Amino acid sequence: MAAPILLLQDIIYSLGGRPLLDGVELGVRPSERICLVGRNGSGKSTMLRIAAGELQADAGTRFVQPGTKVVYLAQEPDLSGFATTYAYASQGLSEDEGYKARAMLAELGLSGEESTDTLSGGEARRCALARALAAEPDLLLLDEPTNHLDLPSITWLERELASLRAAMIVISHDRRLLETLSRSVVWLEQGMTRRLDQGFARYEEWREEVLAQEEMEAHKLDRQIAREEDWMRYGVTARRKRNVRRVAELAGLRERRREMASQGRGTLNMSATNAENSGKLTTVAEDVGKHYGERWIVRDLNLRVLRGDRLGIVGANGAGKTTLLRLLTGEDQPDTGKIQMGPSVSVVTLDQRRESLDPNMSLADTLTGGSGDMVQVGHEKRHVIGYMKDFLFRPEQARTPVGSLSGGERGRLALACALAQPSNLMVLDEPTNDLDLETLDLLQEMLDDYAGTVLLVSHDRDFLDRVATSVLVAEGDGKWVEYAGGYSDMLVQGDGSGPAQRQLAGEKSETKNNAVKSDKKVTKLSYKDKLALERLPEKMTALEAKIVKLREELSDPTLYTRRPESSATKTEELSAAERELTDAEEQWLELEVKREELENNS
Repeated sequence: MAAPILLLQDIIYSLGGRPLLDGVELGVRPSERICLVGRNGSGKSTMLRIAAGELQADAGTRFVQPGTKVVYLAQEPDLSGFATTYAYASQGLSEDEGYKARAMLAELGLSGEESTDTLSGGEARRCALARALAAEPDLLLLDEPTNHLDLPSITWLERELASLRAAMIVISHDRRLLETLSRSVVWLEQGMTRRLDQGFARYEEWREEVLAQEEMEAHKLDRQIAREEDWMRYGVTARRKRNVRRVAELAGLRERRREMASQGRGTLNMSATNAENSGKLTTVAEDVGKHYGERWIVRDLNLRVLRGDRLGIVGANGAGKTTLLRLLTGEDQPDTGKIQMGPSVSVVTLDQRRESLDPNMSLADTLTGGSGDMVQVGHEKRHVIGYMKDFLFRPEQARTPVGSLSGGERGRLALACALAQPSNLMVLDEPTNDLDLETLDLLQEMLDDYAGTVLLVSHDRDFLDRVATSVLVAEGDGKWVEYAGGYSDMLVQGDGSGPAQRQLAGEKSETKNNAVKSDKKVTKLSYKDKLALERLPEKMTALEAKIVKLREELSDPTLYTRRPESSATKTEELSAAERELTDAEEQWLELEVKREELENNS
């Protein structure tokens, strides 16, 4: 077995007097692909910076094999000090190697002449990726490489990384990317690392096994403490030395239990505050068009968004996804056609850049609006510390400036602010950026339970598959096409003629494979099945009432002689209602059996 090219041993690092990393271990061999996972704030980015040599640990050993070229892509790359994208991407390359930077920039849709002062988030990310890949490293350290990238760019990046011979450590919330690239998983939790030498697809099952084992050990320790306490109260006290030893052992057991309790994992409690239901129609677009100069962002769009829909909006950067959101929510007006909003629509928005957050305000003031210690959550008030804990913030973080929070913590804070507001239409613009996998799972569950409508812009393929009931795709020249189902369904349904379909055509076979993997991990009904199971009983009751009424009317012996045409019509209506009832009952029965099977297997 080849020797490690990077080795971290017993790494200790404290932040604000609190141990963030406490005995971290990590070894990386040539061509090895590792994904680093853990909750936001667990120290993943800090650990990667220590591995890159950008941050000095308080204690422990970092060893890099001599001659190993290590390249680090930061979560928020700093391009200041570089005039153009080429100047940044070519740093560290010789003049003869400059072509590598230009070639990689071109692959990522940049010319190299763009000013770094005016780059969008997606352009800055692509420039940083060009620099990392052009360097041709032996070890590539990637911190959220897909943030701010559109779906075509993510598809290209996934294929490019898969083709490299370099070793990699990847931090990402993109499950699809991790499943494709990873061969090992390192889980950072409570300042320590655990390793699974299997791909990410096995990670979540393995994590649950580890947590269950730890819970069992904590239960055994509680039982052992109870036995020792019972002995202290009622045991024989003749042999003093033996008593002293057992008193010391009991003290040690209690100390171990306190440590386990103090390291306990907080539970994220995420729920939306629902306003009164809107009408059945949330938004209706009729022949809508929007253009800037000669460029059409939206052209001849006809769309109906109903209460309870989860509409995913997909397209390349610059396609106009944010403009379309503003049109559908009434923030902007179309140049042609009309947008009609349903009655009593109450909108809450989570923007992708977290622009609503003031970096100079404290965490507590952001939640309370600077007015005391209480947070208005819907129609009730809650103490800010209690509400903070629901989103995994510690009490001592209350006065922390927002600007010093990690990207994931800012994401959780933005969610906390948005979910406190009553709404029946939730607009999520790239909500998955910087969030950890566990938070994404809970966000998905919250959206499943949300009674209102969701408009979702996202580049996260797995998240779209799990949440969206339909996907609206930018096909170029202002044309938008709606497909039923999630992202994978869109790829299957598309005929490949549109630009979006052509850009993503290479992923179709991979999507089918991932669909099989996803099926294995399903532990609950999809949103569509869950909604159908809830609504079918009401539909069956209405059909039964209709059938009873029709049968009563047809039982009138004078009906045929008085109104023979009405008799024939009602007979057809009765047959149709009976067929519809049979179909509804069969669908309900299938879904109920499926629900029971999933609950029994979870």
